[in-house]
Amino acid sequence: MSIYREYDIRGIYEKELNEQTVTRIGFVLASKIKGEYVAVGYDARSHSPILFEYLVAGLNAGGKKVLGMGLVPTPVNYFTNYQKWDIDGVDIIPSASVMITGSHNPSEYNGFKITVDKAPFFSDAIYALGDECEALNSIPKAEQRDVTEIDAVKRYVDFIVRHFAHLKGMDTKIAYDCGNGVAGVVTEDIFKALNLQTTGLYVDPDGSFPNHHPDPSDEHNLKDVKKLLADGNDIAFAYDGDADRIAVLTHKNNIKGDMMALLYAMKMDEPTVVGEVKCSQVMYDELERRGATVVMYKTGHSNLKVKMKEINADLACEVSGHIFFKNRYFGYDDAIYATLRMLELIHDGISLDGELAKLPKVFSTEEIKVKTTEEEKFKIIDAVKVLLQNPPASFPAIKNIIDVDGVRINFENGWGLVRASNTTPVLVTRFESTSQEEATLYEKAINDLIIEAQKSL
Repeated sequence: MSIYREYDIRGIYEKELNEQTVTRIGFVLASKIKGEYVAVGYDARSHSPILFEYLVAGLNAGGKKVLGMGLVPTPVNYFTNYQKWDIDGVDIIPSASVMITGSHNPSEYNGFKITVDKAPFFSDAIYALGDECEALNSIPKAEQRDVTEIDAVKRYVDFIVRHFAHLKGMDTKIAYDCGNGVAGVVTEDIFKALNLQTTGLYVDPDGSFPNHHPDPSDEHNLKDVKKLLADGNDIAFAYDGDADRIAVLTHKNNIKGDMMALLYAMKMDEPTVVGEVKCSQVMYDELERRGATVVMYKTGHSNLKVKMKEINADLACEVSGHIFFKNRYFGYDDAIYATLRMLELIHDGISLDGELAKLPKVFSTEEIKVKTTEEEKFKIIDAVKVLLQNPPASFPAIKNIIDVDGVRINFENGWGLVRASNTTPVLVTRFESTSQEEATLYEKAINDLIIEAQKSL
């Protein structure tokens, strides 16, 4: 059951994701889908095509027909849900899609990101699917393999090139790093069609990730593209393994997702923006100052997509580099699309570094992870909430507490966050203040509270 996670299904190939497990997942998932067709694509891992065949067998056994898109980025997989596909003379819109990907996990991992009726299939729906899979004794065998191949990559590339035709021939020099993930499946064709001046690193998909781990939120994985940026380029981008997260680098900044949202929103008229609990207070305050409506919500790409749809938001972001556009797009996280929207800002004369320099100066930590156990992580958060009702006399004065996802404690000159990760046995903390000394003070105070909470269990 450990493979059934909050946002997706993820595990080790063969050990956890084997023919029996994956075929059952496909069979049970088929019962959750009303329509006839499911679009399925996969990432660059060597076992992804094998898992594709297992999943197809289960979906077919459950009465579903598969639209096979082959090797694609996750955003291309999402994109298929919004397109009509000519199947034997009939226009078909898939009722669901499945992306076979381990994202930025090590190469032995793989998994499934599921979309049903254009919405994330996650949380309780995934846990319930896991229960049903475990309860199955056997499944029927499909009469025959039913897969129709579709060229989702060409459709996506044509869409992006058409929507950003005004960027053709712009003179910005662009460096980018695909990390041997699947971003390179589309970047080359898009950049060439738009006649952009680009230099790419590790563009060829290779699921063994021979050059570096495909996680752009880790500074260690950016050293090669930083060198390329310094060697005569103006801006740099880096992508995770399945191309739904982006890093944006200038000569002065590694622009995190919350600051990207501030920049993107400059070209939107009084937008509604959803951020997660780890986003800087600078983002929330500055967006409100500009007339935007801002909502703080739970961390997690599935959570943010659902919230965006609920309130009809224009934009959403995670600090880690998930950027979601409903403004001029479909409302899901797409690092390739986000790249073109960032280039569009430059094309329109916006200085990225100049705009960031205008913002209030704050001192922020990266995400700090505190190891615990799956059994205790949520109990610790509950214990912290109890302790905050009567904090120690030495605890910094509390303005208010936001408990939409863990606890975000707002102080006079900053904030501190502690939340339980939904995917790993850790607590995630982050701290921010207008002074380094106070950020350190907040960190110590909350860490002491965590220790007390652990002792109380």
